[in-house]
Formats: sequence, C-alpha cells, structure tokens
Amino acid sequence: MGKYIVRRLLQMIPVVVFSTFLIYAMVFAMPGDRTVGMCGERPCPPAFVAAFNEKYHLNDPLPVQYGYYAANVLSGDLGENQYGNSVSEELAERFQVTAKLAVMALAFEGVIGILAGVLAGLRKGGFIDNLVLVSTLFVISVPIFVTGFAAQFFLGLKWEIFPALASGKDPSLFALILPAMVLGSTSLAYIARLMRSNIAENIKSDYVRTAKAKGLSPRRIVGVHTLRNSMIPVVTFMGYDFGALLGGAIVTEGIFAVNGVGGYIFTGIGNRDGIAVVGAVTALVIVYLMMNLLVDLLYGALDPRISND
Repeated sequence: MGKYIVRRLLQMIPVVVFSTFLIYAMVFAMPGDRTVGMCGERPCPPAFVAAFNEKYHLNDPLPVQYGYYAANVLSGDLGENQYGNSVSEELAERFQVTAKLAVMALAFEGVIGILAGVLAGLRKGGFIDNLVLVSTLFVISVPIFVTGFAAQFFLGLKWEIFPALASGKDPSLFALILPAMVLGSTSLAYIARLMRSNIAENIKSDYVRTAKAKGLSPRRIVGVHTLRNSMIPVVTFMGYDFGALLGGAIVTEGIFAVNGVGGYIFTGIGNRDGIAVVGAVTALVIVYLMMNLLVDLLYGALDPRISND
C-alpha cells in the first residue's frame, strides 16, 4: 500500500503542473488589459498598470510568469485580488462554507442514493424499482437552477420549512440543508441508478450463490458481500463528485446567497479579476486531485488487489 500511495502522489505532480499552467494561461495569455475594472469604470493610470504588470511579471514570457506564480503558490501565496485583499485568506474563509455545503450534499446524495439503489436493485421490476427509475429520471431531466428556485419557493418561502437564504459569513448547518439538498439532487439520482444496476448484477454472481449455499443469512449476503463489491463504482463517482461539488456550486450558491468559493469565482469573473479567479480555481484543482487520491485509497481498502497491481 505504501508504494501504491507514493506512486499515486508522483503521478499527481505533472497533473497539477499542467492543469494550473493551463488555467493561468487561459486567464493571463489572453489579449487585453488585465487591469480592466480595477479602477472603476475609468481606465487605470499608466503608473498603476506598470506596477501591476511588474508585480506579477506580466511583461515576461508566459512560462516565466507561471514560474513566479507557481513559486508563490508553493509558499501559500495566491496573490491579491483587485481590492488588495489576500486571495488565500479570502478563500480560507469562504472554503469553510463551501466545504460544509459540499459535505452535506455528499452525505445527502450518498445515504439516500445508496439506500434507494439497494432497494431498487433487490426488487428489480417491482414498485420500488419503477418508482426509483421514474423519480431519478425526472430529477436528472430538470436543470439545477429550476430545482433550486422551486425548492426555495416552496420549502423556503411558501411552507417555511427551511430558510430561503443562507447568507452571511458563517451560515448555520440548518440554513445549508436546503441548498445542500438541491446541490446533491442530481448526483443522488445517478448514484441510485448506478447502485441499482450494480446490486442487480452482483446478486446473480457465483459468489452470492456460494454464500447462499453455505447458509449465510440474506442480510449478511447483501450487507457484506454484494454491497461491498457494488460500492466500488459508487465510491469512484462520489469521490470525483465531491470535487465537482466544490467547484460546481456556483449556481446553487448564487440562488441561496451562500458566501462560498463558487460565489467568489463568479464575482471574480464578473469583475475580470484574474488573480482571484486563477487562485480560486488552482485551489479547487488541488482539492480535486487530493479527493482522487482518497478514492484510490478507498479502492485499495475495498479491493486489495487494486493496491497490489
């Protein structure tokens, strides 16, 4: 397992370098004035533009620019946004909110999705199976912004079950329940369908028939043998989805006014704040890759043959 972890860490290095370089190039290699919007509606003074370009080495060739930026990232410095605030400090504050939202969404989609998929897979062709298939197809077909506005109107405003907004620097867990349900709704549908297919396929496997012949209880056969093998693709999906939840919460955070990383990126794009956008996306890339590593380690725990390859 130790060699497996070291190998996966080494494989992450070129991915981090290439992805962050691509992000940096997409923002700073584009033609135009990088200081647009920093001085309001008027163009920035030439002295300000010259100082900005010198600070971030924007007059140097692109590889040299990225080299300076990568060195700063390794030291924990993601630069300053157009208001002079540290991007690292603002992300640290906002990342806590987005992380709580993503973890709650992941728990929601994991618990409900796996449970629904297991029940549907064990009763394939029955009422529960058809109910899961129809409901998940409906959820997948509806865009996330429609689901968000509908949930906000009915559950937040009309019936007042949950808060309609989760604004503020540190919203409560209760205020994040509704946006977490909306954020995880589409993934819940995919997990339920994926789990249903895996359970229905594995329940017919030879090892299940052998377990039945040995006289094992149905609960042990499903809970230990069938469920464990069926969970491998689901763990993969959920691990990758967590990274997507962190970066893809822009729409949900916008609907519910959540002060998170998604809103920070959206604001940075609107203000043409390249330093803020590159810093936030770079942080999300690193988190996403770390989640991929965690998924690989869970693979090894679920199936030891994977870590021995």
